[in-house]
Amino acid sequence: MNHCYWMRGLAAAMLLSPALAPAADLTVSAAASLTNAFNEIGKAYEQAQPGTRVLFNFGSSGALLQQISRGAPVDLFATADAETMDRAHKQNLIMSGTRGDFVSNKLVVVVPAHSRLQVSALADLARPEVQRIGIGTPESVPAGRYAREALELAGQWGPLKDKYIFGQNVRQVLDYVARGEVDAGFVYVTDAALMKDRVKVALRAEVKQPIRYPIAVVRGAGNGKAARSFVSFVQSDAGQKILAKYGFANP
Repeated sequence: MNHCYWMRGLAAAMLLSPALAPAADLTVSAAASLTNAFNEIGKAYEQAQPGTRVLFNFGSSGALLQQISRGAPVDLFATADAETMDRAHKQNLIMSGTRGDFVSNKLVVVVPAHSRLQVSALADLARPEVQRIGIGTPESVPAGRYAREALELAGQWGPLKDKYIFGQNVRQVLDYVARGEVDAGFVYVTDAALMKDRVKVALRAEVKQPIRYPIAVVRGAGNGKAARSFVSFVQSDAGQKILAKYGFANP
């Protein structure tokens, strides 16, 4: 799965070199959990703005930030957490006044659809029959950072440390669970909804603050006008309707 994201990102990078990218191209780097919703929003935006092509690069928010900091040609940045966008701001990578939250999400623990595990609290993950727990790498994956926070609040982060199987983005963790490679995993409720036939939600994981997704125009964007227009479309009734269809909530 991660290979797919990498190849997609590489293809986007090749297409977006200054010598090749048409002026109407808009490049959006977005959190992996936004993949399905943003692909549909991108198509709707292209229909509303003839002549504009939206190119997406999906991955973990932290990895995308690293790409932007290294000069990747990106117009718009959407993360699954405030912390990553705060880091982008501190590094002077986003344009002042363009940042805004556009959706919220919830963190859940999922198990394979046919699992007989009874997991009703995070403490249940300590049971011996739970041998592997999928979690995004906290240093770069917001869902992993939220999972660590939830486990810390429950007093389980340390005790479960030998069970963690780390994923490079939330969709990879979802795949781990769907394939039965882990006994349980932390993903967003929007991710779980995409594989209702292969995973089931065991419980909601509580975190300190609501999980909100910010979006901002990247400083030095080659197509800043389209980037602002795309943000407006995402925040419009049409954009919010698409996001809601995939389970995202109003921020």
